[in-house]
Amino acid sequence: MSEWKEFKLTDISDIFDEIRVPLSKMERVSRKGKYPYYGASGIIDHVDDFLFEGEYVLISEDGENLKTRQTPIAFKANGQFWVNNHAHIVKGKALFINDLIVYVLQNLDLHPFLTGAVQPKLNQENLLSIPFSLPVDENEQRAIASILSSLDDKIDLLHRQNKTLEAMAEALFKKWFVEEAEDGWENVELEYVAKKITDGSHQSPSSTDTGMPMASVKDMHQWGINYSTCRKISKVDYQKLVRDDCRPLKDDILIAKDGSYLKHIFFVPEDMNLVVLSSIAIIRPNGKYHPILLSIFLKMDSTKELLKNIVTGAVIPRIVLKDFRKFPIILPTISEQKKSLEIIEPLITKCYQNIKKIYTLESLRNTLLPKLMSGEVKVNNV
Repeated sequence: MSEWKEFKLTDISDIFDEIRVPLSKMERVSRKGKYPYYGASGIIDHVDDFLFEGEYVLISEDGENLKTRQTPIAFKANGQFWVNNHAHIVKGKALFINDLIVYVLQNLDLHPFLTGAVQPKLNQENLLSIPFSLPVDENEQRAIASILSSLDDKIDLLHRQNKTLEAMAEALFKKWFVEEAEDGWENVELEYVAKKITDGSHQSPSSTDTGMPMASVKDMHQWGINYSTCRKISKVDYQKLVRDDCRPLKDDILIAKDGSYLKHIFFVPEDMNLVVLSSIAIIRPNGKYHPILLSIFLKMDSTKELLKNIVTGAVIPRIVLKDFRKFPIILPTISEQKKSLEIIEPLITKCYQNIKKIYTLESLRNTLLPKLMSGEVKVNNV
């Protein structure tokens, strides 16, 4: 039986917090460049120089995300980059240790190590006090990292494939329906191609420990809804919201409406077993414009730029639905849509197939992670 031991972060890595340098927004504007500028939850800008080169682990130092875990609180950064003072930066004493640091923190309840009532903070002293339970045998450490990182590599490959497929679909759409748009196509308002354009529930039922999922804009991602982060509500409240038509159905288009407006836009390939709150808008097409094509149009940067004109709110920006319904679009003929879908639809279908594979791999990784990191499952049994 393998021997396990509690390590401290300084036993397995070196700390480089003293090299971090924060840059104000004004400073970053004057220093635009190609090098990623990292904060607590990832890249927030690009600047003209770098502080670090190679592979490191960044660990969130402050922010509500330390409690909510909407984004990873520990992640690897590679290449040449800059880090501000909102992320600790460490480097494993062996390269594979970087992966283990990420996986331990991903599986750890950080609440006992956080300070700050208003703004959660993981200061360096508390970070260095966190116990990292690992096998003493370096070969076993390496094997655990290899198993988990191989799953992450597969997930990353599928995400990158989706980016390529989506870019191909958008390029084809732009060529056929923007650059080569025909004079005879109709100029219509968005509501002309929809049965309805609305949003989710404006009433937020009480949360329950178990029940049915209710999504808000924070639960959206590029291709769907993250069910694991949704609040749970009672079946009675869920059924009421279903009756109120707050459940997304096949061929609907969902749009981030409030807060991070327009960040996520996707069509729904099958009925969803959840309901949505008012921070998410729902377009229910009426057959005049195929939902795959309409969603691609709405996702285009040029469309998003125009949609900014119908956004209001200084603190929480939101799309104004009455103006959104009147948004002008060019409507291709049904025959042109069908012809384009022969090529575009398989690309988008493949993306959704990849998403299902990603969900499966993430579920496997998340199941294995605590078991491998606790020693409950041995690497030679995987």
